[in-house]
Amino acid sequence: MRHLLTFVILAVSLALGGCSLSRERIQRADAVVDLTVDRQSTCATTDHCPTDSPVLEAAREADAASTTKAPVHVATLLEDGETALAIRVNLIRAATRSIDVQTYIWEQDDAGKLVLDELIRAARRGVRVRILADQLFSFRDPGLLAGLARASDHLEIRLYNPTFHSARTPPLEFAAGIVCCFFKFNQRMHNKLIVIDDLVGITGGRNYEDRYFDWDDAFDYVDRDVMVGGPVAHTMGASFEQFWQHKRAVPLTHLRDVNREIVNDTDDTKRWAPPTYEHPERVAQLLANAEDPDWLQTHIQDAMLRLRRVEYFSDLPGKTDEPKRREARTLTRHIMGMVRNAKSEIVLQTPYLVMSRPAKKIFERLRKQPDPPRIIVSTNSLASTDAFAVYALSYKHRKRYLTDYGFEIYEMKPHPANVDRDALEGRSHALYTPPVDGDDIPRVIGSQGRRESHPETSRLSGPPSESSGFFAAASRASRGPRHRPAPLLTGGVRFGLHAKSIVVDDTFAMVGSHNFDPRSDHYNTEAGVIVYDKRFADRLRGSIMQDTLPGNAWVIGPRQKSIPVLSSVNEFIGDVSERLPFFDLWPFRYATSYDLKPGCIPMRWSDPKFFECYEPVGDFPEVDVSLKLIYTRMITAFGSSAAGIL
Repeated sequence: MRHLLTFVILAVSLALGGCSLSRERIQRADAVVDLTVDRQSTCATTDHCPTDSPVLEAAREADAASTTKAPVHVATLLEDGETALAIRVNLIRAATRSIDVQTYIWEQDDAGKLVLDELIRAARRGVRVRILADQLFSFRDPGLLAGLARASDHLEIRLYNPTFHSARTPPLEFAAGIVCCFFKFNQRMHNKLIVIDDLVGITGGRNYEDRYFDWDDAFDYVDRDVMVGGPVAHTMGASFEQFWQHKRAVPLTHLRDVNREIVNDTDDTKRWAPPTYEHPERVAQLLANAEDPDWLQTHIQDAMLRLRRVEYFSDLPGKTDEPKRREARTLTRHIMGMVRNAKSEIVLQTPYLVMSRPAKKIFERLRKQPDPPRIIVSTNSLASTDAFAVYALSYKHRKRYLTDYGFEIYEMKPHPANVDRDALEGRSHALYTPPVDGDDIPRVIGSQGRRESHPETSRLSGPPSESSGFFAAASRASRGPRHRPAPLLTGGVRFGLHAKSIVVDDTFAMVGSHNFDPRSDHYNTEAGVIVYDKRFADRLRGSIMQDTLPGNAWVIGPRQKSIPVLSSVNEFIGDVSERLPFFDLWPFRYATSYDLKPGCIPMRWSDPKFFECYEPVGDFPEVDVSLKLIYTRMITAFGSSAAGIL
């Protein structure tokens, strides 16, 4: 109790120290910024010297051809990471009026620095540039932000929900935030959005970090965005404006640590300079692609669809302030409606398979229908995820997902066969085996793996990325060891699923930031695009189904009952253990992972011939960790009561 009381007192003290700055202090910092801001202009024309972009021009034409009753849109999926980054650069350079960027993570690696540099260049051309980033997971360097506050008079940055009015959140403030104001602190802005001239927007799963664009040499994400041009971009812009004007979107001069940096350096002469990249040749090639008409034609324009009905939805900022307000959970409500009305098939792709209570009820109701829809789920395996805690909850409820909901679950392999081979050029033949307990030094050993990697100590010992969940913010703030994925028995660049998409009945589809878990439902703000077009739905379905192929994923199926009585007893004990509220003690699960045997064709786990064509490969295939360690961590840390926090 003494330790608890000390902790509470410390938390209250920190909370009191986190009060907002005085108006005088803010005005002083604003005055310094006004005097020292870089006002250089690289363009003298009224159109702000844009480069040509056939993509932006197509969006402009679609918007001009639209009427209220007959909207016209152009849209395409952005599946490849480098393509998604190149089109962002292309659109930023083509902007003539405004660029609004909203994100959950902004790292200072090559991808993060490249986009930031392009935005500053656009601002210096005279384009209004606004960046809204979640405070816990972006920038984190008060000195950098103090410089960015003065990088251009056309650039403005705000941070969302800084609990103690600071850009950085040290570990003690993180703990204090949980104690003093949990619901506010726990609610993060998970939206990802960039809108150009209110004519074209991109949303989906990607943050601004190398691994979201296939640029990390050890761990990359299989992710997805959708780019849409036309009237829906106005809705995207209005959503950004709503977040920008919200009380939780805090200007840089209002942040205590950034304010201090600015006020203490009133004679600042630093100017934003072109960044130094870790892989300059790769950056140069991407910039060349972004301005190459032939490349744009092949990678973007040829894949664009002309569509009618497209809708953008976003939860309200400050989602936890009014949890019962209907509009607060706009995207979640529409997704639930899509699923509830499914007739024939639901194809779902999510990094985490942890159902909220409303979702469970919907799937149970669908399962009880006379002719229930087929439900296909593409998600992560333990070998592919860097969110060990969340995977533990998914693993805990496998039987329910299979028997109660009828899910067909496919867990991604860490080295899927369908990844871009061009992304491997120039990488070393090494196996990165991240430590699990305290060892902060990567181990490099010889490998025969089919992927290549080049471990980088400075990056891999840095903060965790988005999929590490809420508690990852603690290690992010502490600069401690990364919340690492489990070590593998196989070598090469590891891939983890990060795309969040759903297709219902081959007629409408959603691409966005919603992870289909309790955190996305109730805490984080989420955003996404819903497209009502069979062609688009077919493309998205095909992309997800490719990730379920035998070379890319393991199938989750029930264990074969080899010993009749003992198998039934094991299943019964497992059922009881699964329903325990905190500690799930039974180590033997109803379901496990399977791989297709040579010469067989893929089939569902419910097919009578399933066991003839699939062989079990263990609960955690390719993971180089003892079962004792895995179960110990699950038992002691990952109770079902933590689902909303994880």
